[in-house]
Amino acid sequence: MSLQTDIINGIVSTVISVVATVVMADNDDTWNLNDVVLAVAISAFLSGFFTSYFAE
Repeated sequence: MSLQTDIINGIVSTVISVVATVVMADNDDTWNLNDVVLAVAISAFLSGFFTSYFAE
């Protein structure tokens, strides 16, 4: 696979994870949703990218 495919897989993973996080989040004031979404986005992108990259 090419690097472009790995990046696309990372983006797809990010979109799915961020949407699921926002939909399932409740309105609890113990954490900031923006911080959680940012952490999920970074984690999901790296997970999707490196899974695709090393799965060759």
